Amino acid sequence: MSAMTRGFAGVGHTCTKDIAAYYERRALDGVALILSEGIIIHPSADGYNNVPHLHSSEQANSWKDCVSKIHTAGSKIFAQLWHCGRISHKDYTGGIPIVSSTNRQADGVNRQNGKPFGIPRALKTSEIPRIYDMYINAADKAFSAGFDGVEIHMGHGYLIDQFLDAHINDRKDEYGGSIENRCRFAIELLKLFLINYDSSKVMIRISPSRMMGGLYEWPDMEKMLKYLIPKIEKMGLTLLDISCANADYYSTSGKVNRMIREMWPHLLISGASLTPIQADNEVKMKWVDMVTWGRSILANPDFISKVKNDKALIEMTNEIRERLY
Repeated sequence: MSAMTRGFAGVGHTCTKDIAAYYERRALDGVALILSEGIIIHPSADGYNNVPHLHSSEQANSWKDCVSKIHTAGSKIFAQLWHCGRISHKDYTGGIPIVSSTNRQADGVNRQNGKPFGIPRALKTSEIPRIYDMYINAADKAFSAGFDGVEIHMGHGYLIDQFLDAHINDRKDEYGGSIENRCRFAIELLKLFLINYDSSKVMIRISPSRMMGGLYEWPDMEKMLKYLIPKIEKMGLTLLDISCANADYYSTSGKVNRMIREMWPHLLISGASLTPIQADNEVKMKWVDMVTWGRSILANPDFISKVKNDKALIEMTNEIRERLY
């Protein structure tokens, strides 16, 4: 089950009984691995309405019942750790200035509050370790709640992707410019995770190719991947999620998977718009090891049963989105 933002957190950005029931239903139907909705690592990292946080012990404790129910059902769950960066507004950070790799404002309007995205402040080089600390604290909180692992969200235009992406990163220090420099933030953060936690409990999500009002890719995608993938493999990472959000798989993630498969001998998960037959073929051809589904599992709590019994799937609609439990 792919990580998907839902906006149904409780008071204090906590996990609720309804959230627990939502995940438990999917686990009881046989979803093997659940990637949680994005969980904000610190109040200053927020950018969405009513999303959960993993900053305090209270927030961590609120997830314990949910995680226990998933384990009882025989499934595993990873907490996706999320910093929105410039895809935010001070409405969501308690007035704290939003930060990014750049001081350039994101284009468009924030659908969460109907306002233009806030103008970010480019992180000073000396401030970057503090962001790493936020991620480590959130991971510690996730493991204290019983999560089986964590996924570091490095894609979809959020903070870490704002460093990786040459369209956005205009820095002149050691975190900008060259491919090596633009990858530095992600690599330094990942190194800390692999020092602090077993590699079997750490996954990263990247989205070098995705749909954003049309096809959107890192401008030097192939060169970036030829540097980044061997680098993280040599560091000891063994779990990789290639995401394209709601997009055609073969034009985005599928293309990336074919570029990196020879460089990545470990667990590779990916998916999006695949039919069960297409997914089966991707696994048989070894382009991926596990297929992720998002909207289909949102709309079909009994997704596994339906696929096994060749029953029609309910299509995702706005009405269903409003009653996802």
